[in-house]
Amino acid sequence: MLRPVEIGDLEVLYRWENDPENWVHSNHLNPLSRFFLEQYILNAENNIYSDKQLRLMVVGRDKQPVGIIDIFDFDPHHRRAAVGIIIDKDFRNKGHGTEALRLVIQYANKTLNLKQLYCGIGTDNHVSLKLFKKQGFRITGTRLSWRLHHEQWRDEHFLQLVF
Repeated sequence: MLRPVEIGDLEVLYRWENDPENWVHSNHLNPLSRFFLEQYILNAENNIYSDKQLRLMVVGRDKQPVGIIDIFDFDPHHRRAAVGIIIDKDFRNKGHGTEALRLVIQYANKTLNLKQLYCGIGTDNHVSLKLFKKQGFRITGTRLSWRLHHEQWRDEHFLQLVF
């Protein structure tokens, strides 16, 4: 269900990374070139200790990519990391996000020995809030006027899963 990013994923990553609808939920505000993404794929060691992040492809039963899930802002000293997920529009509400997040939680807890995972989710992103809450994340704060989108300030919940 999860695997490292491969060069064959370039086109689907290009589509997801350049969809402005996905930018709303991240700190990403500009398109990425195929060259940039290709260099990322070729040069990432896929070692969370050296890269301070780990990007994994979420794949369906037919082995085709349906999304990506990232562990980032990895802090081995404080044993915490952030997590973010994108599931392709055509594959949402089929359990892929739930299973991917469950696997990353297990990996973070059992393999990386983290104390916690965290994320920031817009207060109006009810689908993502439901997904993360279902996996045990709790809202521990709200950042007011945290993100600017189409000239409107949006609040963001801060969620944590403490093991």
